[in-house]
Amino acid sequence: MSSDSSTNLPEPSFTGPLTMRVTVIIDAPKKKVWEVLSDFSKYKEWNPFVRAQDIVDKSKKKLEDQTPAKGKYLLMQTHIPPTMDDATKTTEAFELITHFDDTTYRLAWKNLLPAWLIKAERWQALSTTEDGKTKYESREVFGGIGAYLIKWFISGNLQKSFDAMGESLKARAEQQ
Repeated sequence: MSSDSSTNLPEPSFTGPLTMRVTVIIDAPKKKVWEVLSDFSKYKEWNPFVRAQDIVDKSKKKLEDQTPAKGKYLLMQTHIPPTMDDATKTTEAFELITHFDDTTYRLAWKNLLPAWLIKAERWQALSTTEDGKTKYESREVFGGIGAYLIKWFISGNLQKSFDAMGESLKARAEQQ
C-alpha cells in the first residue's frame, strides 16, 4: 500500500453495510496496467477471482465485439475464494458497465439484481504514484438485504478474492 492518501476513485454513489477494497502498487506504466485490466477476454489467463468476463447482450449472449463501454452488459464467472482451478464451481454475476474511461483510467459497473435485494457498485481506477509506479484501486459497495448475508457468510473469502485479483494484476502487468 502507498502512504499517499490521494485516490482516483470517485466518492461512492451510496453507502451500505459492506465495502470491499484493495490497493496495490504496480511497477509498470499506467497504460500497460490499463491494457491488462481492460482486456476482459484474457482474465482466465491470470485472474483467480474473475475467471471469465464477457461483454454480452441483455439476454446474456456473448457479443462479437468485446470492447468495454458504458451501457454494455458484463457476464462474469467468479471464484470466491479465489483459485485458478477451473474445476471449481463458479458464481455468475450479470452487471451493467456504468463508466469506462481510458483517459482517466476508471472503470465501473453495477449489478442488475433488485436494489432491495442486493445493490452493488464496483469501481476500479489507476493513478501514478510520486515515484512513477501505478496505483491500482478497487472498491465495491454493497447495499440491500443481501449485503448482510454477504457480510456474514462470505466477506472474508470475498476480500481474499479482491486481494488476489490486485496481486495477480500486479504480477501480470509487471511480467509483460
